[in-house]
Amino acid sequence: MSANVTVRGSDDVTANETAAVEQDRTAAIGRDRVVAVVGTGTMGQGIAQVALVAGHPVRLYDSAPGRATEAVAALTARLDRLVEKGRLDAAAREAAVGRLHAAEDPAELADAALVIEAIVEDLSVKQRLFADLEKIVGDDTVLATNTSSLSVTAIAGGLRLPGRFVGLHFFNPAPLLPLVEVVSGFATDADVATRAYETVKGWGKTPVRCADTPGFIVNRVARPFYAEALRVFEEGAADPATIDAALRECGGFRMGPFELTDLIGQDVNEAVTRSVWESFYQDPKFTPSLAQRRLVESGRLGRKTGQGWFSYAEGAERPEPHTAPPAEAPERIAVRGDLGPAEPLIELFEEAGIEVRRKGGNGYVLLPGGARLCLADGETAFEYYTDEIIYFDLALDYARASRIVLSTGEHTSDESLAEAVGLFQALGKQVSVIGDVPGMIVARTVAMLADLAADAVDRGVATAEDVDTAMRLGVNYPVGPLEWAGKVGHERVRDLLMELHERYPTGRYAPSLATARRGYAEEAEDSR
Repeated sequence: MSANVTVRGSDDVTANETAAVEQDRTAAIGRDRVVAVVGTGTMGQGIAQVALVAGHPVRLYDSAPGRATEAVAALTARLDRLVEKGRLDAAAREAAVGRLHAAEDPAELADAALVIEAIVEDLSVKQRLFADLEKIVGDDTVLATNTSSLSVTAIAGGLRLPGRFVGLHFFNPAPLLPLVEVVSGFATDADVATRAYETVKGWGKTPVRCADTPGFIVNRVARPFYAEALRVFEEGAADPATIDAALRECGGFRMGPFELTDLIGQDVNEAVTRSVWESFYQDPKFTPSLAQRRLVESGRLGRKTGQGWFSYAEGAERPEPHTAPPAEAPERIAVRGDLGPAEPLIELFEEAGIEVRRKGGNGYVLLPGGARLCLADGETAFEYYTDEIIYFDLALDYARASRIVLSTGEHTSDESLAEAVGLFQALGKQVSVIGDVPGMIVARTVAMLADLAADAVDRGVATAEDVDTAMRLGVNYPVGPLEWAGKVGHERVRDLLMELHERYPTGRYAPSLATARRGYAEEAEDSR
């Protein structure tokens, strides 16, 4: 052996070299490495486009003969359209097409650094696929599933190296929507999850980390957005058009739940709800809707069948939400106590020329005729036998809200209701009046979203920041549910749920321990 050659043992490896190895395990997969996508449907093509535009060589494979070649042609046409729209230059298009390959045999995926599966949502089919892939690819290849509803842990259960398996849940359409849920199964190595996270982040996506739980973040936390609307409808308190308008124009959501499920497909949305409910051993917080089930059974699946909650036949008119006729605004009102999250209304009333007199009290507006106008708190107006009570719903931003929702009890006179309607119309708002239902529409929806979000955080599913990010980017919520709960007040969220639980003693509305903790902590802080 030459005298100028030094032989080192494992103990002689420098700290810098060790750090470099560890960094390599967690660093984003290099752009020169092959990304393979198995499954050439809408999601498969979308994911392939994301990786391709990011600079990777991409191989598309589908078990159906000829499908991969068809997908390559479709992707090429999509890139052409991007060039036409000025979103991709011609040189980048040529380079991307040169990196795109249709694999007709799984063996062609052998040198892939990352394989992402986007096939049918069937556990046994996915398990067989990955068992076959594991025999083909190298031991350092990251295997990923795009499942939206199946257990990442279960899919990887039979693998020889389950530690290199991770969930990468893209949202449709993958090239446009920024969110990716990076899901760690029970056996997923932390380094693998980090590498997957850094890789999709490098592709321009916004990844969030998530433990393997039914529905992950978005499909778990979002259930009340649909469920509470359906519950209000089933109780006959409001029709779909009015509920949608309330959540859009008062709650600030981009779409209402009825029009959104018509777009998604009633069968798809109901199946996700049922899957989450069954995966949580029929937890009442996730109970599916009988009304939606009947809609699915009738074949009214939404836009794709021409009929769902609304008709999409040619020339069909969308039903209008209930809107109260014009009424005269009162000249003055009395505000008793603090209105909490509705406190910004005071300034709006004054700007509209309405005289506001403030006194101590429990937080309500006293109308000239003697009726009390109260923010939805989970109680109902009919419980007050001798008092005239009118509830108004929670709004994301009362200044920006274009609609206010009211509910009244049997003891409320038409004159008192007209005063309340006129009061909000004086602010330039449209007013909808619904039935006397606990928690109304927006308030109960936000409270339930916040409860499931807090519960997910405290159970270690994801961080509070990642939960809010996922809900904003994955389903376009105006703010994350935990941020919204902070604005409303955790104590108020807890109390509203407790009131709902008292009126619906099924367990559905019982505040989670996470919500209770936040509520009592806030209460203790306020009492200091």
